[in-house]
Amino acid sequence: MKIKDAQEIMRRIYLDRDRRRGMDRTLLRTFQEMGELSEAIQKGKDIKEIKEEIADVFAWVCSIANLIDVDITQAFFEKYPNACSRCHKTPCSCQNEP
Repeated sequence: MKIKDAQEIMRRIYLDRDRRRGMDRTLLRTFQEMGELSEAIQKGKDIKEIKEEIADVFAWVCSIANLIDVDITQAFFEKYPNACSRCHKTPCSCQNEP
């Protein structure tokens, strides 16, 4: 499956509900899901649970993108054109961060 396909699935299933919920509550839910993912990783949960949390985070990011009509695939490749967005190299050779 491609990112575009996943975003379209989320649009078909949840866009009306997301619009009713609004951006503030959608953002809040996304942050909550990030917290659940962080907790699952830090507590050493099994990979099945971690995968589910990753899927939840991605689904909520798709909801945000759908609410503001952003194509995630396009946005991603504009920011990361097969290279580091800062040094423009593959692999990254930035010295500031690990």
